[in-house]
Amino acid sequence: MEEELAYSVLEFVAEIPRGKVVTYGQIANMIGYPKYSRLVGRILSHAEYYGEYPCHRVVGHDGRVASHFSNQRQLLESEGVTFLSDGKVNMMKHQCVFKE
Repeated sequence: MEEELAYSVLEFVAEIPRGKVVTYGQIANMIGYPKYSRLVGRILSHAEYYGEYPCHRVVGHDGRVASHFSNQRQLLESEGVTFLSDGKVNMMKHQCVFKE
């Protein structure tokens, strides 16, 4: 089941448009596992084993970038994503909203 879940997560991530971000929780909700946001994060931390995905477009619920992803902010900024003075993504401007 975990590999099937991994592909569901990665397929969703592949659809995130440039210049937009989604949260781990959004992904978990959209694939039907609303309590699995941490597992989504774990899957994304190993995404390179499955191919190339824009995992840098996934952030914490409050717009925080991943502490272990050293160039995540740089990648987001290169796509036009802006950050607030506290170092978090401007979620009001860049969060991608999906209809369930």
